[in-house]
Amino acid sequence: MCGICGIYSFSSLPPESREEVQRMNSSLRHRGPDDEGYYFDSQVALGMRRLSIIDLITGHQPQSNEDKTIWVILNGEIYNFREIRKYLIHQGHRFQTKSDTEVIVHLYEEKGIDFVEELNGMFALALWDKATKTFLLVRDRLGIKPLHYTFYQGRLYFASEIKAILQTDFPREMDWEALHQYFTFEYIPAPRTIFKNLHKLLPGHRLIIQNNSWKIEKYWDIPYRENPSSSPHPEQLTQEIRTRLQESVRKRLISDVPLGVFLSGGLDSSSVTAFMSQLVKEPIKTFSIGFEEESFNELDYARLVAKRFKTEHHEFIVRSAQVKELVPQLIKFLDEPLADASVIPTYIISRLAREFVTVALAGEGGDELFAGYDTYKAYKIAKFYRQLPNFLRQAIIKPLVYLLPASSKRLSFEFKAKKFISGTDYPPEIANYIWWGAYHPDLRQQLLAPHLSSPENPYSPVYFHLNNCRAPDELTRLTYLDLKLYLQDDLLVKVDRMSMANSLEIRVPFLDHEFVELAEQIPSSLKLKGLTTKYILKKAMAPLLPPEILSRRKIGFDLPLGVWIRTELKDFVLDTLSPDRLKRHGLFNQNFIQTILNEHFAGKHNHRQLLWPLIIFQFWYDFYLQS
Repeated sequence: MCGICGIYSFSSLPPESREEVQRMNSSLRHRGPDDEGYYFDSQVALGMRRLSIIDLITGHQPQSNEDKTIWVILNGEIYNFREIRKYLIHQGHRFQTKSDTEVIVHLYEEKGIDFVEELNGMFALALWDKATKTFLLVRDRLGIKPLHYTFYQGRLYFASEIKAILQTDFPREMDWEALHQYFTFEYIPAPRTIFKNLHKLLPGHRLIIQNNSWKIEKYWDIPYRENPSSSPHPEQLTQEIRTRLQESVRKRLISDVPLGVFLSGGLDSSSVTAFMSQLVKEPIKTFSIGFEEESFNELDYARLVAKRFKTEHHEFIVRSAQVKELVPQLIKFLDEPLADASVIPTYIISRLAREFVTVALAGEGGDELFAGYDTYKAYKIAKFYRQLPNFLRQAIIKPLVYLLPASSKRLSFEFKAKKFISGTDYPPEIANYIWWGAYHPDLRQQLLAPHLSSPENPYSPVYFHLNNCRAPDELTRLTYLDLKLYLQDDLLVKVDRMSMANSLEIRVPFLDHEFVELAEQIPSSLKLKGLTTKYILKKAMAPLLPPEILSRRKIGFDLPLGVWIRTELKDFVLDTLSPDRLKRHGLFNQNFIQTILNEHFAGKHNHRQLLWPLIIFQFWYDFYLQS
C-alpha cells in the first residue's frame, strides 16, 4: 500500500518538475511512511510513498524491467501476483524482487495494455513505457484504491489524493455542479471532484497516452446473467457463496506484517471474521467502535462474534468530544467535502487497529451485493404505496407523517417514514438517492443562493450509470447504482482516507471482482425475499454465525449527532455556521440555515442530516479555499 503521484508532459518537463513531484510526494507521506522513491526523465516524473506489506526488503518503487525502459508505481495489492509470477518465469522473464509491483512490469511486457485483465486485487497504478512513448493510468475494477488526475499547462498531473495535485500551481476553483451533487448525495460522484477540471479516474477504467494523444476506456464492468432464473438451486448457491467468500478472505491474508478485522457485529464483518478465524492458527485481532447512546451501539453483537471465534478483541467508545477534536483534522485527509459522519469512527477504529496491526480486513460491499439496505425494502413497499389513490397519499398520509414528533434515535420510525414519503413521488432510481441523501430538490433550492441555480440535473450521475447498466430487473439496477455511487464515492473513499491517515491498509474480501461476478448472477428474489434483506447470504452463513447475528436489525455505522448537536456540540455548530463565517462565500441562504438550526435546537425536527453536510462543507471551504 502506498501513495503515488507524478507528471506526464506532452513536450518536455521543465526543470522545476522534479521539485514539484517531491512536494506532491511529501504530501502523501501518511499513506506510506516506510519508504519513498522517484523516477525522472525528460517527459515523465514519478513519485511514490510506501507502506511496506509484502517483500519488506526489496519492494522499493518505482520498479522497472531489465533495460530500464518500463517503469511502474503501484498503490494497492495484487493478490494473485505469485501465480502470475510463476507464469511469467515460465515465459522466460527474470525477476529481481518478490514484490507484486515487479509482476506488473513483466506482465505488461507479455500482454501489453491488456495486462490489467489478469490482475486480481485493489490497485491504482501508473506505467511508463519509454520505448513506445506509452503512458498508462489504471484503477481497479471496484474503485477500492483512488486515483485523481488533471490536464494542466500541457501536462498530465496525477495522484492518489487531491492534496498532492494542489501542491502545484493548479488553480483551486470550485466546480459548481459538484457543489450541487454534494448536497444531493452527501458525496461527489466520480468523475467529478469539488475542484473544477480535476477528475477521479472511474473504477474499471484506464487512461492511455500514446503518440501524445490520450483517451480513457473501460476495461471492466459487472457482467449479468441474461436469464437469472437459470441460476443454480439455492442450496447449491449457499455452498458456493461460502466457498468463494472463504477463498476471497484467504487471498487477502497474504502479508509479511500482522493482520486484523474491523468487526461491527453486522453480517458482513462477522462473516469475514468467521472465515479468517478458520484460516489463521493464532487468535485473530478484532476491533470495534461503540457509543453510549443505546440505539447507535452495536458492541453487544461484536462481542458475541468475538466470543464465538475466540478473538483478541479491542473496543473504543466514541463521544462528542472526539467530533470537535477530529473534524478540523479529518478534512485535511479528505480533500473534498464528504458528509458521511461515520468518517469519524472509521478514523478512530483505524487509529486503534494501527496500534496492533498494519493490515485489517473489513466488510464493505456486502450490502450492495446482497441487497442489505433498508432502501431496497422501501423500494418494494413504494411499488404498492404508489398504487394508492393520490388523494389518500397527498391529503391524508403525507400530512400525518409530517406530524410525527421528532426523534433522535438511530433509524427511528419517524425518520424512516418522513424519508420514505419524500421519495415516493419520484421514479425508483431517484427515490433511492432521495432516501439516501440530505437535500432533495426543493430543499436544495431553499439552501443555495439564487445565483447557484444548476443547468445540469444533479442526479445526472444516476442516469450516467443507468445507461451503462445491463441488469435484468429493477432491484438489481438499484444495487448496481449503489455499487457505482454510494460504495465507490462514499464508503470506499471514507475507508481509504481514514485508514491511510493512520498508515493502515484495509482489504475488502466482498469486493474481490470474481466474488462480485458470482454475486451479481444471483437472482434478486434470493437477495431480497419478501422484506428479508440478504436472504441468500444469511442462509449461506447460518452454519457459521450465531443466530442473533442472522436475525438482527441492520443499524449501520453512524453517530448520535442529532442529540449531540442539540447538547454538547451546540456551541461548536453555532460557531461553524455563524453568519460571519457563512458570509465569506455567500453560497447559502442564511435565513434557511437559521430556521433549521432553531427547529433542531427546539426539538421540533431532527435536522441532523441537513446540518452535518453544511458543517463539513464549511470546514472544507475554510481550509482549502479561504486559507
